[in-house]
Amino acid sequence: MKAHRERRLLVAALARPDDFVSWPAADIDLALRVLRRGRLLGRLAQALADRGMLGALPLPARDALDSALTAAQARARVALWELDRIAAALEDLPDVRIAAMKGCAYLLAGLPHARGRMFADVDLLVPEARLPDVERCLSGQGWQAAELSPYDERYYREWTHELPPLTHAEREVEVDLHHNVQMRTSRLKPDAALLLAAARPAPAAHPAAAGSCGSRLSRFGVLAPIDMTLHAMTHLFYGGEMDDALRELADIDALLRHFGERECAFWEQFWPRAQALDLARPAYYGLRYASRILGTPVPGAVLAASCAGAPARVVVAAMDRLVPEALFPAHPDHPRSWSAFARLLLYVRAHWVRMPPWRLIRHLAHKARVRHG
Repeated sequence: MKAHRERRLLVAALARPDDFVSWPAADIDLALRVLRRGRLLGRLAQALADRGMLGALPLPARDALDSALTAAQARARVALWELDRIAAALEDLPDVRIAAMKGCAYLLAGLPHARGRMFADVDLLVPEARLPDVERCLSGQGWQAAELSPYDERYYREWTHELPPLTHAEREVEVDLHHNVQMRTSRLKPDAALLLAAARPAPAAHPAAAGSCGSRLSRFGVLAPIDMTLHAMTHLFYGGEMDDALRELADIDALLRHFGERECAFWEQFWPRAQALDLARPAYYGLRYASRILGTPVPGAVLAASCAGAPARVVVAAMDRLVPEALFPAHPDHPRSWSAFARLLLYVRAHWVRMPPWRLIRHLAHKARVRHG
């Protein structure tokens, strides 16, 4: 169990938390260190807490997991409060439909895997035509973008699918206002109007959403179950960043398991919806690697249908080699240079599929000049 031992331990801890407390101390220690790097420590902590098993662990492990759970709960409260403040700031725009995405959506929808999950920022989907109104209201209430170079300002406003990140002067939570789930320059052309039209009211089922801010949180919708899952897949395989890749794949696994069991006709409608939104390629990758790496139960008929979204065989072979290497956090003591190279290649690939070649070359050249002064 030497080669990639840390990866097997990580997957086993997530898939079978009941067995975790009986592991050898050395395995528990390594798993916790890798889970922390993958920002998944809170998820394991929540799973063990739900089972009443935290007390069965050695004190150092229990302290680490308790700390991760406390931090995740605190970040969830911060995210909900930020949403409350945003809703209050947008009271003059009651007709603007806004959908929370990613972590905040999981939280508002009361999805099980939101508990113990760390939150980095607030992601909102807004109709493109109303972005100036929303930005103006937030700016008037203290949310400001960092000062950007003229190039970066143009990059955000003309090429990407979002505005420059906003942060309130009194808080440190980043708010990202999106008008789509893919860049304007991307080869994928999903219709954001379809996503917003199918969005559902947020049930605000998380306990922290109750009380004084609960009514304001109803201001936000959440993407429909299939759309929420497709967005998670698109963000992972077309987003460009691989720092939290395993956590994002774990999100995909949790969404597929939860909605596949509880949402009527989820699997029957999944692939037709992916095609209708022009998200077949990221859906193919999401289904392929969730089932292969985390054992996500995907119906055979859906996996077969997803082959319609597959790239050329040589590309699939390359992705099969790169994705597992790039997904997992580096070993805390013995990082592999090949893993870092795999992440770099996938980073370049993500830009390649989101920008035309001439623009990508110009963009990378600009970034290289800035980086090296």
